[in-house]
Amino acid sequence: MKESTVKVRLMKADDFDAVVRIDKRVLKTSRPEYYRLRFEKLVQSKDYVPTSLVAEDDDGTVVGFVMGELYIGEYGISQDKATLDTIGVDPAYQHKGIGEQLINEFISHLKALGIRKINTLVDWSDHNLIRFFSANRFSPSKTINLERDI
Repeated sequence: MKESTVKVRLMKADDFDAVVRIDKRVLKTSRPEYYRLRFEKLVQSKDYVPTSLVAEDDDGTVVGFVMGELYIGEYGISQDKATLDTIGVDPAYQHKGIGEQLINEFISHLKALGIRKINTLVDWSDHNLIRFFSANRFSPSKTINLERDI
């Protein structure tokens, strides 16, 4: 695995197109509305604490991102926890340590905010993503995600 040198910084409104582009390349489907809602919170909410980050290559091109949010009492979860909602690295830049660097910077940023635990959800059948999170010291939690068809 060839390590890549990227600069990680807080996400800003101008990163919207790059994030949507990377997500589409990774998932092979476009989700601009999902990101529009996420970015509205990022840019417009007075209560939002910035936690989302992007990785830029040497020429300033956004090549990866991680998005998260602090819990403020949802589901009875204490306020020293956060969620990692979405992570994406442009396929041309994968397997170069960028995802790990994003996770590490995300964790450092959250620690500085007083966060002590991060939660994320992964599809049970997405073995690559499970392996990625496991390699970054995530493990199964004590909560169970429940669902019901309606």
